[in-house]
Amino acid sequence: MRRLLERLARRRSPALEAFDAPLAPERPCAVIGDVHGRDDLLVRLAAELAERAPDAQVVLVGDLIDRGERSAEVLRRVAERGDWLCLRGNHEAMCLEFLDEPDRHGPRWLLNGGLQTLASFGVGGLTERSRGGALLEARDRLQVAMGEALIGWLRTRPLLWQSGNVVVTHAGADPGRSIEAQEEQVLLWGHPRFTEAPRQDGLWVVHGHTILPRPIMEDGRIAVDTGAYATGRLTAALIGEGSLDFVST
Repeated sequence: MRRLLERLARRRSPALEAFDAPLAPERPCAVIGDVHGRDDLLVRLAAELAERAPDAQVVLVGDLIDRGERSAEVLRRVAERGDWLCLRGNHEAMCLEFLDEPDRHGPRWLLNGGLQTLASFGVGGLTERSRGGALLEARDRLQVAMGEALIGWLRTRPLLWQSGNVVVTHAGADPGRSIEAQEEQVLLWGHPRFTEAPRQDGLWVVHGHTILPRPIMEDGRIAVDTGAYATGRLTAALIGEGSLDFVST
């Protein structure tokens, strides 16, 4: 019966039109995927982008930290670049939650690469099973190591950036809602229908978060997370009026 109802519902649903809007940013942009502590790759990719597209606005999709060994260096490098724009990813969100409530949010962060970020700031002595006082002490040490300025910068990272009909988010967007009405949870962690239904408003969504063997462009989506921390491939999408090139380390 449930399958019958689902088939009937699909028949009653209006057919979605194919996505065919041309890329039309207001200015060229270079969107860099999830760095995850690979400062070495970021330096190489940034140098190539500066040579190939010196006038492009550089935008990072977030997830600068965790998993890779040089998260502190990545954070400091990006924060010092006033000409770059960096979004907040779910890993930055987990780090900030740890700083605010280490007992409650620390265990999840440690399981998802937080140990590497802590170590990059000189905070060691923990395991994925650390709890209680060990988490509180680690939070205090991390606050000192990061400093108020860097933590404040991290807290003010936006959730999306838009230029013309190109929108950059960390994890995608709900295809059934306007960009202005997106929920924070969706922008940080994704939406189940994001890859199933093309948007109907002509907006291209450039995103990271989901690791793919190669960057893709399809149905109004441009995916740039190629798993840099594990594969050694950090990818950027060079986007201009009606044009797209992928650049990878």
